[in-house]
Amino acid sequence: MRLVDLLRLLSLAAIWGASFLFMRIVAPVLGSVPTAFFRASLGMLGLLAVLLLMRVSWDFRGKLRHCLVLGVINAGLPSVMYCLAALVLPAGYSAILNATTPMMGVLIGMLFFSEAITPSKAAGVALGLFGVGVLTQTGPVDFDLSLLLGAGACLVATACYGFAGFLTRRWIGQQGGLDNRLTAFASLCGASLFILPLFGGSLIVQPPASWGGLEVWLSLAGLGFVCTAFAYVLYFRLLSDVGPIKASTTTFLIPPFGVLWGALLLDEPLSWSYLYGGVLIAIALWLVVRTPALPAAVPAAPKQG
Repeated sequence: MRLVDLLRLLSLAAIWGASFLFMRIVAPVLGSVPTAFFRASLGMLGLLAVLLLMRVSWDFRGKLRHCLVLGVINAGLPSVMYCLAALVLPAGYSAILNATTPMMGVLIGMLFFSEAITPSKAAGVALGLFGVGVLTQTGPVDFDLSLLLGAGACLVATACYGFAGFLTRRWIGQQGGLDNRLTAFASLCGASLFILPLFGGSLIVQPPASWGGLEVWLSLAGLGFVCTAFAYVLYFRLLSDVGPIKASTTTFLIPPFGVLWGALLLDEPLSWSYLYGGVLIAIALWLVVRTPALPAAVPAAPKQG
């Protein structure tokens, strides 16, 4: 991997790790649903500006409806779930739990899409769940109902990502596929439309006690424009330059950045459980995403003369 690609990879992990920090700042002030709505809508507007500057051809090949539905599953629901978790969980917890996404993909594939599960992947799923248990039971946050609900919200989000991966392959990847940038933009449109009525309802039932100050809105801008719109552009550039396998290694790097930003900027307590749980989940992630070695080729039998 070239140095410039490695720097992009680290930058992307740092940016996505910071998204948990921003949600932790904004959600307790504005509420979970308003935070999720502003993230999706600002990300949509930022990506729209980027696509206009890049003069992307707006050809959805008849897949716009599928992209909108994918947006609900891949962006709308996960965003709401992570913002709910941000009300009770430190940024580091959410960042580490986010790394269970590939493991959830294995479970979803086995349960709903008739995907075969290898011993390596089965071991990865079991070890990943054990890592989640270690993190939640020994971490710096008291083990109570709020912690369980917050962790459950993160796992619902990663389950949504698992579903979205298979549906993207089925709906978007077939018949020539679709420009990833258009898929991302339409997905954010679908997420915004999904969260909009929830946002309106939350304003009626329980409006924010305060709309926050400069810190809150700068965090929202970072969440929408940087962690969503710009991160998508950076990720797709990585995909084209290094391929999906190497680009996916950013999943390993997000948790350390999430813990680091939370400790440095929010004074969140550090705990050895971050290391124990994070390492277990990282090993589980490696077991899930690693490419099995191909069997050695059997030499051809010599011809009989």
